[in-house]
Amino acid sequence: MNYNAKIDAQVDAPAWEAFLQAHPNAHILQTAAWGALKSAFGWYAFRLVAGKAGAQVLFRPLPGGFTVAYIPKGPLGPPEAWEALWPEVDALCKRERAVFLKVEPDLWEDTPAAAVPPRGFRESPHAIQPRRTLVVSLADDEAAILARMKQKTRYNIRLAARKGVTVRPWEDTQAFYRLMAETGERDGFGVHAAGYYQKAYELFHAQGAVELLVAEYEGEPLAALMVFARGRRAWYFYGASTGKHRNKMPTYLLQWEAMRWAKRRGCTEYDLWGVPDADEATLEAEFTTRREGLWGVYRFKRGFGGVLRRAPVWDRVYRPLLYSLYRALRA
Repeated sequence: MNYNAKIDAQVDAPAWEAFLQAHPNAHILQTAAWGALKSAFGWYAFRLVAGKAGAQVLFRPLPGGFTVAYIPKGPLGPPEAWEALWPEVDALCKRERAVFLKVEPDLWEDTPAAAVPPRGFRESPHAIQPRRTLVVSLADDEAAILARMKQKTRYNIRLAARKGVTVRPWEDTQAFYRLMAETGERDGFGVHAAGYYQKAYELFHAQGAVELLVAEYEGEPLAALMVFARGRRAWYFYGASTGKHRNKMPTYLLQWEAMRWAKRRGCTEYDLWGVPDADEATLEAEFTTRREGLWGVYRFKRGFGGVLRRAPVWDRVYRPLLYSLYRALRA
């Protein structure tokens, strides 16, 4: 095996961004900036273009010189064009000694292309990004958007404003990290290093593709979030809050202002990015009693929009024994 073999379909970051111009609604996880962000924190990225299809492939090093390969929210291009891409992806993954390739397509579950894995892939039980989410339509005017929310959510948005909570753009990523760390410790989830949020802000803010917003009361930060946008979609990836003045509902007004920012930017969808992977009847029946994992955030997010489920995740296995070991360790 020639591990330095040239992959004909491989392109550099500027050429990849040029390819993305033909895909204005491609997911932000497929941008060169996202590849640069992940490359600064343990991954590395390659970009491939074959005909009308393309993909940014991330690699995570494993012990022994092996890797895990990952296509987040791709490939790009019509699904019928992907067949020309897979041999190039295979060649790249083999060159990089991937144990397996994980593909999380940018499709919803009811999309015909999501019904059957591509040839040579298997459906995976493990997703990196949450499969189920809530999406708020921003296509109408603000009054109509608010009218579709649950009554309690609308009330909390207005209550925060009446109580003197204000929201503004923020540049203090270090303070944002401290809020993230406090929230993670309180609610039991992991957070990125401080430098991660700084790097994300630097890479995307210059493009107008991210905003860091803070909700304050009398000048004191109570909650903050990072909202990303590309094309018609916006995504709420990272958010945090202090335990102070929670009765003033700052997180509700903060989310509303993030939606307004996205709408001004031309977005028609706002993705709240992750709720428990259970059907809506189960979510509604159990959210008052469960707090583990994403259950804690569902109680908050449920008032803003409707639940959707993403397509299944696909794995392509190159080293079956190591893949079985990986699966066993995850289990």
